[in-house]
Amino acid sequence: QVQLVESGGGSVQAGGPLRLSCAASPYIYSHYMGWFRQSPGKEREGVSTIVIWGSTRYADSVKGRITLSKDNAKNTAYLQMNSLKPEDTAMYYCADDREDYGLKTGYDDWGQGTQVTVSS
Repeated sequence: QVQLVESGGGSVQAGGPLRLSCAASPYIYSHYMGWFRQSPGKEREGVSTIVIWGSTRYADSVKGRITLSKDNAKNTAYLQMNSLKPEDTAMYYCADDREDYGLKTGYDDWGQGTQVTVSS
């Protein structure tokens, strides 16, 4: 089982950037990882995923504004978010699995989440 710890959330004005980090233990080089978000009263939705060989996928709502990357040497995945909008406000979670679930929530391992709040 992989333990995941998210960080980097906070409050930001619309149009601003944030970078979220997901530190994994023990390793992530052979795993699929994803970032998801959930707002109160809404279902958890996929934001972005990265596969073992580095290819990424993004939800239509964030394409062009968000970049997912991972540093296998540091066992850390990053979610760089630019041009943030109030509708991006949510708890953001990273997830990990040995199988590829894409933007679906079937991942085995989840972090506790980090809150992102975007004000207009």
